Amino acid sequence: MNKNNNIPTIILCGGLGTRMKEETEFKPKPLVSIGGKPILWHIMKIYSHYKCNNFVLALGYKGHMIKEYFLDQRTFADTLQIKFIETGLKSLTGKRISKVKKYITGDEFMITYGDGVADIDISKLITFHRKQGTIGTITGAHPRSKYGLVKTDNKSNLVLHFTQKPLLYDDYVSAGFMIFNKKALNYFDDGPMENGLIKLANERQLSIFKHDGFWKAMDTYLEMEELNDLWNKNRPWAIWEKNK
Repeated sequence: MNKNNNIPTIILCGGLGTRMKEETEFKPKPLVSIGGKPILWHIMKIYSHYKCNNFVLALGYKGHMIKEYFLDQRTFADTLQIKFIETGLKSLTGKRISKVKKYITGDEFMITYGDGVADIDISKLITFHRKQGTIGTITGAHPRSKYGLVKTDNKSNLVLHFTQKPLLYDDYVSAGFMIFNKKALNYFDDGPMENGLIKLANERQLSIFKHDGFWKAMDTYLEMEELNDLWNKNRPWAIWEKNK
C-alpha cells in the first residue's frame, strides 16, 4: 500500500457561496457542476490519482446534499474513505478544522478548499513538505489579473499593447492543497484558517510549494462558466486522464 494512502485530506465544503448565488441558492458550492460532475468530484479525483483516498468533508451549508450525492455514486465512492462531518452552518474555516480534529489520524494531514482545481502533483507536494521540515506547507499558484493590463511607453506615454487578464508571474496566492504536521491543529482557532497560517508564518514554520502549472478557483458564476469551457476543450486539471 502506498504510504500516502492514509493521510487524511480535509476538504472545506461548508461555505455559503454567496458570490455565485445563481448556482448555490439550491445546492452547496462543492456540488456546482463542471463537465457534468460536481467540482468536489474533480478535486477528489486529483487526490485519488496519487492514491490519497482518505477524505474528511467538513460540511456546512446544505451539507446533507453532498452526503446524498456520494451515497448515490457508489462506483466512485466505494474506492474512497469518506467521513461526512457537520461543522456548522456559519462556522469559519478555522472552526471547521477544529471540529474535525478527532478524525485526523497519524502525524500528517492535508487541507484544501472545495472550489479549486489544479494539475498539481500531490506526491511532490508531500515530499517537499517532509524535506522542508516545517509544521505546514501551502501551495502557491500564480493569480490571474481580473483586468486587462495596459503596457505603455513611459517616455512617450503611448499605449503599446493590451494584455487580457494575464497571469501575474511575480505573485503567488494560497491555492489550497496544503499539508501539515498534526501539531498544526493547535494553531487554528474559531476564526478564519488564515489566523493559524499567520501564526505559523510568524514562527517560520510555514513553507510554500510553488506550483507554476494550472490552477483555478471558482468564486463567481463567470468562473464556473470558464471552468466548464476549459473542461470541454483541454481539461487542464484532469491528471487522472493524462498520467495513466
